[in-house]
Amino acid sequence: MRIETAVLSSGSKGNSTYIRAGKYSVLIDAGLSGKGLEERMAALDLDPAGLDALLITHEHKDHIKGIGILSRRYDLPIYANDGTWAKAEPELGKIKPENRRVFTGDFVIGGLKFSPYSISHDASQPVGYVCQAGGKKIVLATDTGIMEQKIIDKIKGADFFVLESNHDLEMLMTGKYPYFLKNRIKGSEGHLSNDDTAALLPGLIKDNFPTVVLAHLSEENNNPKVAYITVNNALKEAGLEVGRDLRMGCADQHQTTPLFRIDQKAKKKESF
Repeated sequence: MRIETAVLSSGSKGNSTYIRAGKYSVLIDAGLSGKGLEERMAALDLDPAGLDALLITHEHKDHIKGIGILSRRYDLPIYANDGTWAKAEPELGKIKPENRRVFTGDFVIGGLKFSPYSISHDASQPVGYVCQAGGKKIVLATDTGIMEQKIIDKIKGADFFVLESNHDLEMLMTGKYPYFLKNRIKGSEGHLSNDDTAALLPGLIKDNFPTVVLAHLSEENNNPKVAYITVNNALKEAGLEVGRDLRMGCADQHQTTPLFRIDQKAKKKESF
């Protein structure tokens, strides 16, 4: 079964991740405009009319801006939990009753099995997702201020990680953001820093040459080079090497990542 995924956009201006297994495909979050999402998909030769569902992690605008538009335009069901629906629904506009799907645990969309898990963020009932398809495991782990052991146990050993590396702590604390916002970002309901992710990632890697996308990078308090170097240094200290043990790069706010095919073993030294 052909399994593909791409991060269409990642950051405070909009987030969206595409996953396909066989003939079934979904977007997790759709935080750009409808036109913006269509353009990102077109850049990868993907057709939004071929989507089967939209999934929401939480109700912040950079995750749901295009959800209602795409649902109405392509008649797509929307999956979210009760808490997220309560907060997001007023922002989504009119949604067909049959396209309003509420999950309370694991659920399946065609060949894709989704296991939502609770995260620590300043939203109503935020979740990350573990997606399993064709013996492969895809993890979306962003927008959380802390990473509990039970989550680590759930996501380790994945074949594809979208893993938050939001800010460089020194850049954040010496930057122009007001103090309350700095505290919110670095707090337990905020976002993982480069250092947090650097400490976390080596323990998640197994011998399956996974792809790691460092995601939700702040344009104000981070940059791709700083995030990559910080995390890569920790990998080196753990005896792991990008290009030999894993493939790693950074998601971008303004363009999509490549479309990664993960049902085939990636070539060593392959990068993006």
